[in-house]
Amino acid sequence: LVHFGVTVVDRDGEPVADLSQDDLEVYEDGELQEIRYFSRGLNADTDTLPMHLGVLLDASASMGDDERTAKTAAIKFLNTLTYAVDITLVDFDDTVRVGRYSQRDFPRLVERIRNLKPGVMTAFYDALGVYLDGAFEQDGRKVLLMYSDGYDTRSRMPFSETLDLLRASDVTVYAIGFQGNIPSSDRQRERMKLAQLTEITGGWVFFPTEVEALDGIYEKISRELDTRYGLGYTSTNAAADGTWRQVEVKVKSRPELKDVSTRSRRGYYARYEDPDSYNR
Repeated sequence: LVHFGVTVVDRDGEPVADLSQDDLEVYEDGELQEIRYFSRGLNADTDTLPMHLGVLLDASASMGDDERTAKTAAIKFLNTLTYAVDITLVDFDDTVRVGRYSQRDFPRLVERIRNLKPGVMTAFYDALGVYLDGAFEQDGRKVLLMYSDGYDTRSRMPFSETLDLLRASDVTVYAIGFQGNIPSSDRQRERMKLAQLTEITGGWVFFPTEVEALDGIYEKISRELDTRYGLGYTSTNAAADGTWRQVEVKVKSRPELKDVSTRSRRGYYARYEDPDSYNR
């Protein structure tokens, strides 16, 4: 199955939680597809796909005092997502470190986060690439939470390649951008980059200006995850040509749904098989 996570919101940005499979349509390159898998909410107690959670935690000097806030924020939020089968933590400064924890290992995860020491440089894009490489091996639904200012000073991988990796993945990315300690002349540029990284996956980015705003952000992300729809279909295009397939999820027209909109990743790369391999 080609799997897509979909968030449906009303004109006020509030999630619409009561839709059924019959309310949604999926188009691949303009062709209507048959939905063969449907779920509602990442914590649905059904025989649906497992949910894998990732956390990208910026421990570089550019985070400044926000680094302590980010650690507290990550621990508080992770403690509410007990339905994830595992949690992958990628923390980074000029070095990228990665570990995967089951729910029973949660105390070890908390200890690791609390003991992080701030470094100097920021290898943000490299860290995201390390996470995506590991997520590629996981089957199921995948959500990544990024805590960073987005200010990269060290990565070998450029921003453009990072975008390509995200397009090729099936991960939904949410980001909390702490920008109080980067030059004001750079903030708008970094905001736009974080927005690009999240929006192409169907996720969202938040820029809190005070610690008190975090509780509202947690609540909003939790509502989205609790009401997020999972869709799966087998493409009518069976060509194993590795091409980009543009996908659009629509809500069927009804008077009470006329002002809703959807967020999901914008497409995927088809699998590729070398035609010459059959002639060897």
